[in-house]
Amino acid sequence: MTTVQGSAVRRRRAAARPAKRLSRTVIQLFLLVVGLIWLTPAAGLFLSSLRTEEANASSGWWTALSAPSRLSFDNYAALLKDSGIVQAFWNTVLISVPTTLAVVVIAALAGYAFAWLEFPGRDWVFLVVVAMLVVPVQIGLLPVAKLFGALGLFGSIPGVILFHTAYGLPFAIFLLRNYFAEIPKEMLEAARMDGGGEWRIFSQLILPLGRPAIASLAIFQFLWVWNDMLVALLFADNESQPLTVALQSQMRQFGSNIGVLAPGAFLSLIVPLIVFFAFQRHFVQGIMAGSVK
Repeated sequence: MTTVQGSAVRRRRAAARPAKRLSRTVIQLFLLVVGLIWLTPAAGLFLSSLRTEEANASSGWWTALSAPSRLSFDNYAALLKDSGIVQAFWNTVLISVPTTLAVVVIAALAGYAFAWLEFPGRDWVFLVVVAMLVVPVQIGLLPVAKLFGALGLFGSIPGVILFHTAYGLPFAIFLLRNYFAEIPKEMLEAARMDGGGEWRIFSQLILPLGRPAIASLAIFQFLWVWNDMLVALLFADNESQPLTVALQSQMRQFGSNIGVLAPGAFLSLIVPLIVFFAFQRHFVQGIMAGSVK
């Protein structure tokens, strides 16, 4: 009887394998189609940036696939000779990288303090941080602009960095504090019994365990600052404007000059894509860890 039941179970499992393989194949094909649709605008922008302005005006970008020999990097060569665009690109780097580092470092320290350190008023201070999440960035533009004008920071890269850092910290602190609070308390107590100080616990225990959440935060913060135009449009002058503002200025001056806008827009797009794909493993780990916890 047992042998018959075992044979029946094996037959059912053997019959279920093709169905599982078929469902897996369908899911993979669906994800492939979604990925291709998501990448289509980027591919179109890239092909447009390789075509002449006359070709872009007379036909769609997809026609370049039938004559790839006509594509060239002349538009990029001309773009790199534009000192304003090149300076705007490096301004974007000088704004995005320090802002991301500042937000991640400060939020990690504050998140550890709110999660595991006892100090007077800790919960009330954290409630104030959480309350700052609902404050729209538009509300602070005018008061902060007046403050920066009085401090001599208006129209400068440090002013833009300071604004982005201040408005990025509430969400960053909230995210890392909640992630750090899920770390087992026994691990911290064992580290303290072994003679570890708070700084050693933070640097050698909390940071390695919190790497997925920190990486996810860094990706979000970098993409937000890199693609921002509102804050930079108000707080940056012509010498400190990032790439988004420079491209908007080009569009306002030259209208539909695809020969300048397409390569500039793709240059602004490719850096966030590189950052995302470079750290996607940590990003996925952060999302999965948060879902499990």
